[in-house]
Amino acid sequence: MKQALTALLLLALVASPALAADTDTVAPIDTTITVDHAPHPFNVRDLVMMQRVSDPQLSADGRYAAFGVRSTDYAANKGVNAIYVLDLAQDGAKPVKLVNMVASSPRWSPDGRSLYFLAPVQGVTQLWRRGVGDLLGGAHHAPMSIAPVQVSHGPLDIQDYKLAPDGKSVLLSYAVFTDCAGPLACTKAKLDQRAADKATGTLYKKLFVRHWDTWSDGTRNQLYLGRFDAHGQLPAEPTLLTRGIDGDVPSKPFGDDSEFAYSPDGRTVYFDVRIAGHSEPWSTNFDIYKVPADGSSAPVNLTAENKAWDGWPVPSPDGRTLYYLAQKTPAFESDRFAIMALDLATGAKREIDPHWDRSPGGMGISADGKTLYVTADDEGRHPLFAVDTASGKVRQLVGDGEVDGYSLAGSRLLLARNDLKRPTDLYTVDADGKDLRQVTHYNADLLRNAHEGDFEFFTFKGWNNEPVQGYVMKPAGYEPGKKYPVAFIIHGGPQGAMTNSWSYRWNPQTYAGQGFAVVTINFHGSTGYGQAFTDSISGDWGGKPLQDLKLGWQAALAKYSFLDGNRACALGASYGGYMTYWIAGVWSQPWKCFVDHDGVFDMRMMYYATDELWFEEHENGGPQFEVPANYEKFNPLAHVKDWRVPMLVVHSGHDFRIPLSQGLGAFTALQRRGIPSEFLTFPDESHFVLKPHNSVLWHDTVNAWLKQWTAPEAAAKQ
Repeated sequence: MKQALTALLLLALVASPALAADTDTVAPIDTTITVDHAPHPFNVRDLVMMQRVSDPQLSADGRYAAFGVRSTDYAANKGVNAIYVLDLAQDGAKPVKLVNMVASSPRWSPDGRSLYFLAPVQGVTQLWRRGVGDLLGGAHHAPMSIAPVQVSHGPLDIQDYKLAPDGKSVLLSYAVFTDCAGPLACTKAKLDQRAADKATGTLYKKLFVRHWDTWSDGTRNQLYLGRFDAHGQLPAEPTLLTRGIDGDVPSKPFGDDSEFAYSPDGRTVYFDVRIAGHSEPWSTNFDIYKVPADGSSAPVNLTAENKAWDGWPVPSPDGRTLYYLAQKTPAFESDRFAIMALDLATGAKREIDPHWDRSPGGMGISADGKTLYVTADDEGRHPLFAVDTASGKVRQLVGDGEVDGYSLAGSRLLLARNDLKRPTDLYTVDADGKDLRQVTHYNADLLRNAHEGDFEFFTFKGWNNEPVQGYVMKPAGYEPGKKYPVAFIIHGGPQGAMTNSWSYRWNPQTYAGQGFAVVTINFHGSTGYGQAFTDSISGDWGGKPLQDLKLGWQAALAKYSFLDGNRACALGASYGGYMTYWIAGVWSQPWKCFVDHDGVFDMRMMYYATDELWFEEHENGGPQFEVPANYEKFNPLAHVKDWRVPMLVVHSGHDFRIPLSQGLGAFTALQRRGIPSEFLTFPDESHFVLKPHNSVLWHDTVNAWLKQWTAPEAAAKQ
């Protein structure tokens, strides 16, 4: 489902990289940052130092906005999270920092007088509370304690939490050993004992031995309930609600508090979970459970009949209906999610939106229960929609760009919104989609001086003459009549899309700022164009998408005269990396170079080395040992003999989604064939390159490679 510098970090390139077998040296890292206030093309140093706005939370009366801001401590090579509060009733009001400590996950108390948040205490993440009346002048609410108050004191990190509707209790998620019958201290003791053990071996009896970027430590995220005492403090040992559940609540690694919810009266808790057993790596069978909030009885499965994904429970305000999202195809993570309504009295279920050919997420509900709010990919955008719970009628509320978070209170919505030229800021809008107003302006000064490229979406006839969409971005400082080298970016997923949205990883503005035009295609398999379009890539990774890329490239060259088709490189990550390896063998002629990040090189070994087997088995029609021909049909490894174009391979040590050996195998093939090639690896990164210094090094290395091979003299020789 379904989620920012003039430091000199240049890789010392050898004169001829054709057979470079030795390790290239890296210039010493400058841990200081000089912000460039003069006009300049946008670059990675601008990107890395941006303030990242997220997690908008609107107070119950709609007056105050709380939200997270991540800034970059470049010297420490990390992001730093803080919480800010904005008085929306005061024209020209500026955000005020809630506390002078690293903090995240702000949530309003039901009375709006205080904010809860997560922050570490001696290395353990705890729940805190702070009054906001004094912070904002006390004009609206009676002042509370100026100092933040720690309200939890458990021995383990709180993973996620959610306050009860009456504010008297809170749901808490902890990672625990499920054979510890109760106390959190049991898990802490086991972890301490393991840390003290001089033997480092770990014995596993089932998959997931590792997932995404982490080796399993045997713990499960479990859901607890803690009741506040008269002083607002939580007990040392909260009540376990998910007893007997062999699964993670919320799910790992990207789950959050949207996977569990209170009933309006606070007496029942709903959550989704995938029961692990031995099938977890090849199953997407999440189910919705209910359990009494006092933990007096075991959880009950409400969606057992559906063997596909059911998740993200949202109770109606009257407590009679439970809304949730559900897929129909087991073991297919990119199947369309339908909005379902469960009558809690009768158990009857119905689909709210059977005629809407989009896959929604991020669901919330209006106070009167008549409207559900969701976001969804839609033809190169990610808008906010309103869905009538009775008729299923869908209305777009906020369309351009991407809505990547929202909160609602009464007739007001607070949005986190971005697009290809602007990182996320907060906006308010009426519940009917009118009167959209920007209320924060983070990074405005930076963007005023950092010149960006303009972009335009275009549509062409792709595979089978079906319409396919893409976009072209002009270089920063574009001059009419000039031709520019091209970065042809291939998106990952593959069930994803290059949309009108901001990114802190593959951001086309970083290439535009280096003087490149950008072309990208939302080929068959992309999201936002109907489920049949998304489904069409399964079993055909190297077929229809390749045709779309070829036809899209020709359409872009015909439409945009500033694209220099003789100085173009193709680059992509994940599935985009797979496609880069694939076209290296079957469509190499137009390209002067390739950049491959964490791509699939050998489809066979990918099946046996990856973590999430459900993905491989659905995309290839079954396990490799049952349908080996399917894994060979579009296997890049089989076409290495036809590789000829220079390639930069990037692969990280903690990428367990597409393991490091895939990149090493491709680099071996390139070096053995004598093709100019380089290999950049990050031993401490996952499928994404996230650390600030690594991000700068990644961009500098990639840009140097693109420039090397698209320089007029280099392009003329090839």
